[in-house]
Amino acid sequence: MKKYNAKLVFTLQEDAPSEVLNRPEAISKYMEDAFSINPEQESFWVIFLNRKNFPMGRLMVSLGTATSSLAHPREVFRGAIMASAAAIVVCHNHPSGDPAPSAADVQVTRVLREAAKVIDIQLLDHVICGQESCDPRGRGYYSFKEAGLL
Repeated sequence: MKKYNAKLVFTLQEDAPSEVLNRPEAISKYMEDAFSINPEQESFWVIFLNRKNFPMGRLMVSLGTATSSLAHPREVFRGAIMASAAAIVVCHNHPSGDPAPSAADVQVTRVLREAAKVIDIQLLDHVICGQESCDPRGRGYYSFKEAGLL
């Protein structure tokens, strides 16, 4: 039987002032560079926030295909617990550019909302990032919080 030592490592990505991540526009902007790494694949990220909703870090939970990614509460909340995050925001991209949620997106949001209640780490929002030109609303993102689903 193997034994493992778990640790959380923070590495400085940039030394710049960050803003509070309590609006979907700010979340979408914060995640732009992350989605440019694998633009043709869905990637599901969790952003760890402190008590004042400033980002402490972010972690890619899964890298999927052109049409789907997998997000399980265990993986989403593992890093948040280790980082002692007060809250999280989850975010993923739609390579098609249309940020409209799928039925699977709605379902995973419900599951994460329930898990957040049990763990007592607030799920502030689930933002789907796309492109303004592909979004019928012209915004380029979809916020479950704005839609009243969180």
